[in-house]
Amino acid sequence: MSRKEKQSGEQRFEQYYSELYGLRWPALREALLKETNPVSLSDELTSPYYMDKASILAASILPISENNSILDMCAAPGGKTLTIALRLKGKGSLVSNDRSAARRNRLLKVLDDCLPPEYRSIVKVTGHDSTTWSLHEKDAYDRILLDAPCSSERHVLTDPSALSIWSPNRPKQLSIQQFAMLAAALDAVKSGGYILYSTCSICSLENELVIEKLFKKRSGLFQEIDMVAGRPELESLSEPLPHGRIVLPDAQEGAGPLYFCLLRKS
Repeated sequence: MSRKEKQSGEQRFEQYYSELYGLRWPALREALLKETNPVSLSDELTSPYYMDKASILAASILPISENNSILDMCAAPGGKTLTIALRLKGKGSLVSNDRSAARRNRLLKVLDDCLPPEYRSIVKVTGHDSTTWSLHEKDAYDRILLDAPCSSERHVLTDPSALSIWSPNRPKQLSIQQFAMLAAALDAVKSGGYILYSTCSICSLENELVIEKLFKKRSGLFQEIDMVAGRPELESLSEPLPHGRIVLPDAQEGAGPLYFCLLRKS
């Protein structure tokens, strides 16, 4: 048995992220272990909903116009769908998708409990596999939000059972799924439409490297959009990466982690 095979999940996790973040890792790890400070999304809701302030801000980046058709590809638990529905104000259409039946039930409850009837009426909940979306719909949506399933290191660190079985294969496999979803989103969005890709991971393999892979595989079909022009609050909250930006809790009083990147289809 090799030395790496003998390591515990926690040891593998620590080595992986220490190599990724270097001297910053101890402070970032400590910040990830602290309690989060969610804030109320909006007083327009019929029941309060609390989110990380970075998630609220990131969801606001997706350009939305009246009567847009929008797809939230991985919508549960529902916070970002609520944010989009509030911005649509009962106009246009919003498809909120989640493949998991359990997560979809949670999503339905959030939407039914929190959205005013006139906002709820334009939201349709579906349960499709996002990786194969473009087999059924192409050039169908004005805007797509892909808040992709990810490593969620904050959760792993606070869950001993998840930490005990962690391996570098986890982000590797997730990045494959994330790319498939993003490629499907590119097919499903209309020409001139926008895709907002996001994760709550701190792993470059699941974040900017997914975007880099899309540039290599789908060159010329899309552009990356500058997100901070005219948005000083976004620039102060997030850090630039080779593609997109990230909010890290050690630098933002516990907000995040959240990675996001805005793309526009040619």
